[in-house]
Amino acid sequence: MHNQELIRQFHELAELTKIEDGSAQSFRVRAYEKAVRAIEAATEDLTELSMADLQKLEGVGKSTAEKIREYATDGVVGKLAKLRKAYPREFVELGRIPGVGPKTLILLRDELGVHNLEDLKAALAAEKVRDLPGLGAKTEEKITKSIDRLGLHGKDRRTPIHIAMPIAREFVDALLAMENVKQAEYCGSLRRFSETIGDVDIVVAASDRTGIMERFAQLPAVSEVLAQGDTKSSILTSTGLQVDLRIVKPSEWGAATLYFTGSKTHNIELRQRALKRGWTLNEYALSEIESEAVVASKTEKAIYSALDLAYVNPRLREGIGEIAAADENSLPNLVEMADLEGDLHVHSDWSGDGRSTLEAMVAAQAARGFSYMALTDHGEDLAMNGLSRERMLDQRRVLMALQDDYPDMRLLHGCELNIDAEGNVDYDADFLAGFGYGVASVHSYFDLDIVTQTTRVVRAMQNPAVNAIGHLTGRKLGKRPGIEVDLEAVFEAAELTGTAIEINGHLQRLDATSEALRLARGSKVKFVIDTDAHHVNELENSYYGCLNAQRGWVDKAQVVNTWSKKRFLEWVESKRAG
Repeated sequence: MHNQELIRQFHELAELTKIEDGSAQSFRVRAYEKAVRAIEAATEDLTELSMADLQKLEGVGKSTAEKIREYATDGVVGKLAKLRKAYPREFVELGRIPGVGPKTLILLRDELGVHNLEDLKAALAAEKVRDLPGLGAKTEEKITKSIDRLGLHGKDRRTPIHIAMPIAREFVDALLAMENVKQAEYCGSLRRFSETIGDVDIVVAASDRTGIMERFAQLPAVSEVLAQGDTKSSILTSTGLQVDLRIVKPSEWGAATLYFTGSKTHNIELRQRALKRGWTLNEYALSEIESEAVVASKTEKAIYSALDLAYVNPRLREGIGEIAAADENSLPNLVEMADLEGDLHVHSDWSGDGRSTLEAMVAAQAARGFSYMALTDHGEDLAMNGLSRERMLDQRRVLMALQDDYPDMRLLHGCELNIDAEGNVDYDADFLAGFGYGVASVHSYFDLDIVTQTTRVVRAMQNPAVNAIGHLTGRKLGKRPGIEVDLEAVFEAAELTGTAIEINGHLQRLDATSEALRLARGSKVKFVIDTDAHHVNELENSYYGCLNAQRGWVDKAQVVNTWSKKRFLEWVESKRAG
């Protein structure tokens, strides 16, 4: 966990230094971002290395090494502590709003006294932002719209899942490694795979609680202990996320995880079903009301079974018809990680934003036992990261030369094509025909009206070189709202053209959204679960893609990369043949 906490602290250093330097491209910011990549690549606990050994690592200079040693000694980087004091978190979070860059953030504070979201909303309502140097009415309107579309609420602070999930998993892993801990699981809205999280609830099963709470409070990610008791403790992490730990008896495990996972509506429906049988259901057990005899409590499956219900996957527990479907045995056949046969949206360091070599990406996919993969670096129209025609052809030769080394996995040379404002994509038709696979995505023109956005996506689907639409809305959770499209029209076009809709597993995207996926229930729309990985350590995004598919009630049969190699390749070729 030390390396993970170092990653968070250097991420935060970069974030706060952008504000202090007034630029996202300053030397110090780039140095901190390089440090993050170095720590991510490390396989050893960096807090145990000397200054000399740290400086031998690629991307770690003297200043970075000093900060790592400072953290190892003091538990915090001194520079970061000073920056946190100068720029409180509620102020920093305003920088995630489109239109509010580092310089604008300081301008808002110094000229209008804006320190938090409520201050900013008040300044926008009074039309004061438009009078600031370099801004204007259009910027003011953009910021107002972004706040609304991002669903930001000052008093109801929620943490995006891409921040909460890694922290929760670290805590669970650390707890499982403790003596006496039999089981540990994060619950609540995070287990249901909600996009934003209030607090993280963790349940531990232990017959002997001795020392667990004390060790929990001393974990590296803990910045403040809010409360500590025998069966419940609460802490704050350095990101401001509250984590609540509850310890239950092993015999109560199923009832506790069911109760603390929720949702409230789902739990109410289960309790009503129990009452009709003369039983009661709480966080301890499903039991008879009169005799208090336990009917079921050790596992969630046992409780659902006792209530004459099929097991309801945690991602479905939102009170939107899953109880009725479980009663009728009509729940969807959900996709699991083991069902995936390939990954069709993968980047390499040939692209400007890739961080692992092409060879490393292919080897990692083969190690996962996949039957096929597509390398999909950006096309030439994405100026910053795209590949020219010459570079694409060079890459194709390198990838195809690897094919003999991986006889069990079909390597497809693909491309992530950029959808322009009219729905066109990179390259001409003849050049596009040379690719083995194409995923087309929106990377620009986010402010067009819904009719225009829908038209551009549908037109891209009509291109035979496009097998799938990548991250449908282009959103980034907590940072950028996606484009607005007519989902019914998009799904209809997907059926007609045989184009798949991507379920992007990157935690900051999770796009298409689970709400959109549920709208496609009962249709013939095809989906593809992709990692959108830019580094080998992002290949686990497949897992998150599966969870989002589950939350969206997607049936496994609709997911094209659960298909056999033969069936999948036939589908790919049928679209590319027009």
